[in-house]
Amino acid sequence: MSLMMEIEEQKNAGTHISGVESQRHAAVGLTPTYEGDFVLDGHLPLECGRTLAQPTLHYAVYGRLNTARDNAVLVCHALSGSAQVGSWWPELFADGALLSLERDCVICINLIGSCYGSTGPSSVDPETGNVYGPDFPLVSVRDNVNAQAQLITSLGIKKLRLVLGGSIGGMQALEWSIAFPGRVERAILIGVAPVPATGLALNHLQRHAIQQDPAWLGGRYSSLAQPEQGLALARQIAMLSYKSPKLFDERFGRKPNRNGEDPWALEFDGGGLTGGRFDIAGYLDEQGQRFINRFDANAYLAILRLMDTWDPVRVYRSANEAFSRIEAKLTIIGIASDQLFPVENVRSFANTIEESGADVEYKEMASEHGHDAFLAEQAVLLKLLA
Repeated sequence: MSLMMEIEEQKNAGTHISGVESQRHAAVGLTPTYEGDFVLDGHLPLECGRTLAQPTLHYAVYGRLNTARDNAVLVCHALSGSAQVGSWWPELFADGALLSLERDCVICINLIGSCYGSTGPSSVDPETGNVYGPDFPLVSVRDNVNAQAQLITSLGIKKLRLVLGGSIGGMQALEWSIAFPGRVERAILIGVAPVPATGLALNHLQRHAIQQDPAWLGGRYSSLAQPEQGLALARQIAMLSYKSPKLFDERFGRKPNRNGEDPWALEFDGGGLTGGRFDIAGYLDEQGQRFINRFDANAYLAILRLMDTWDPVRVYRSANEAFSRIEAKLTIIGIASDQLFPVENVRSFANTIEESGADVEYKEMASEHGHDAFLAEQAVLLKLLA
């Protein structure tokens, strides 16, 4: 039976629509076996006190569910990721790596609030007929996990063999382990802890960069004219926390920009003293330009809020009450050069969870790629997990 037929058979909750089943095996070019939308019935209650009417979850599936439906793996993406995990984390599927498409059915669900298919600020509110825009509510990590659980249930999956993710993906993996302890066998969290003060500060500056752009228009900008300068600057600010100072020094140092600009030749162009860029400046400008071509400003703000407000203990009386719920075996990985989630924070977070009685294994990834290491050095990560 095809995956699409299996999905059509499941009527537990919500509706699956707009599905496309690949005619090619997923291992070839990491093409999803199936990709489509799941629309939740009714309203999704949110922690902020509001609801979302019939929100859509866009998701992709690699491999197939077995007869017992006990081979499901949920991969949770980071801030600007998509459901197509095969395109941004391909080495997880390599021969002998963590996941096997001959054994596993790998599912990835786009976050609510994103701009890659799930309901987000650029979506139309079915109750008003208007685009949400800046009126999009605060959707938390826990809200997302509650919605994801409905999708997973609709597929007839009672328990996930593994839930894993880095950064915001790790937040989701831990939230799954707390909220649905009987449904997660194992979870892997990479480079994650509640956002520290420095991270909150950088995210605050990113919001200001977007909102100070003249094209921001209070968040009601046209889809054809979003605040590109502000969004690009926000991304550049973020990049400073994604890599390590050592990596920046080794890769860029004080070199002039590689296109031949001269940083020491200052000129007056009517807007102030300017000159050629250093190589690091050229790199940041390029990252900002790439980002505005693939992401939406309001969606970026929505997910920054999701990231900032994550506190797995918040709805419980204590850390012990929250973490003692966990039944899954946890592997928590800190990244030695991570500036966004410093390794000592991740290690301390792992200790707190373990002290609550959870089965926790802590490992440390040696890399100079900073927070981005789980994507930039996938082979190193997989060797650590082996």
